Amino acid sequence: MAFDSKDTAAFKGVWVFCEQREGVIMSISYQLLSEGRKLANDLGVELCGVVLGKDIKEDYLKALGGYGADKVYYCNHELLDVYTTDAYTKVICDLVEDKKPEIFLIGATNIGRDLGPRCAARLHTGLCADCTHLDVDMGIYKDFLREASTLAPEKIDALNTAIVLGEKHDVSRDLKMTRPAFGGHLMASIICPRFRPAMATVRPGVMKKAPFDQAKADACEIIKPEFSLTEDDMETQVVEVVKAAKKLVDLIGADVVVSVGRGISKDVERGIQIAEELADALAALGLDTAFDPARADLSGLGTTESGAPLFISSVAHQAKIEVNEEGTEAAAATVVEVRSGGPAPMDYEELILDRPFCYAIVDLERGVPLFLGTFERP
Repeated sequence: MAFDSKDTAAFKGVWVFCEQREGVIMSISYQLLSEGRKLANDLGVELCGVVLGKDIKEDYLKALGGYGADKVYYCNHELLDVYTTDAYTKVICDLVEDKKPEIFLIGATNIGRDLGPRCAARLHTGLCADCTHLDVDMGIYKDFLREASTLAPEKIDALNTAIVLGEKHDVSRDLKMTRPAFGGHLMASIICPRFRPAMATVRPGVMKKAPFDQAKADACEIIKPEFSLTEDDMETQVVEVVKAAKKLVDLIGADVVVSVGRGISKDVERGIQIAEELADALAALGLDTAFDPARADLSGLGTTESGAPLFISSVAHQAKIEVNEEGTEAAAATVVEVRSGGPAPMDYEELILDRPFCYAIVDLERGVPLFLGTFERP
């Protein structure tokens, strides 16, 4: 029977592409399996990992079960030892057409960003890139919207269907894929109601890795499916792999990241030492938790009317120096944005600035102006 991505009822199960490099499973695979386990539980289906490579240790494959996989499809072939678009796309698409999973998750790594769109195009289905949140269960998805969006509660409660080709479509079994849009200024939830599998890529470090379960790892079933792959299926050949960086530090999961620039070039070792000391000091001050809505404790600054906790949402710094015939002018400003952990308030005041104006920063407690300025061309 020919593969038909529009026959959504024929698809069942959640799959995760488990990326490997030089025979080692990448950490993004464990993160996606942990998230995929939740989705599979909501749908009442199996969670399967998909690994392509050559002579990968069975312990590595079984370990995928420790993060949620019920089964692991392992395609072992000499031509899969090093990633190539043609080989990986063919093997994965052939496997998807045979087994028909309804959801397929891929890490948004260099490999995943190349592989995901190619597979989606060949399978004639949709793919949502760089997702930050995934849901199937409508109750859980609505709870997420209540916490993270400014939608009115009545609108959230009414979300049960979507208009697809002019008709109402029940979205209760569709994967709700949420991702930033318009430069991160808003979040969009996307569904793929007409085609399967619903595909999504997720950046490393976005999803939390579940604790490892040895019993589940031991129970994980390793399946080696039959597949066909020859050099005739490949348009490219990897002659040599050259690593540009000899030493890398994995920043995924780091609580505090301190970066340094060209200013340390005169004494690199001393500059790195200072940066490390700064990182330790920031962590000791609690800045590893201040950016986390669930762990931040800024109660000393105050509370919101709703009682939602405060956390630091962003820090911006800008410096400016201008030299002209009138002299030299230098200024710098740092803004620390603190938000509440609950939804933003719906009420706001609108101020239209359509003419030249003066502005001031005033210490209201002492009645002393701290800064005066003019804006002549609004």
